[in-house]
Amino acid sequence: MRGVFGVIGLLIVLAVVAMLAKKQMGAVSVTVPGIASPASGATPQQQSQQIQKQIGQSVENSLQQARPMPDDK
Repeated sequence: MRGVFGVIGLLIVLAVVAMLAKKQMGAVSVTVPGIASPASGATPQQQSQQIQKQIGQSVENSLQQARPMPDDK
């Protein structure tokens, strides 16, 4: 009898966690700062190429910036 209540309790907890996870996933929208959204009329391949180009430019810009040197004391 204890085992049955334990399993039922676990199923209830699992259902609550699943509902909360579903609610959270619906509320989250992922945006990457610095990357413009691709053109809406473009094909998926063109969108992918545009995003890859933007990321490559972002990496190049980051590599071109000088690193701050630590002050020797």
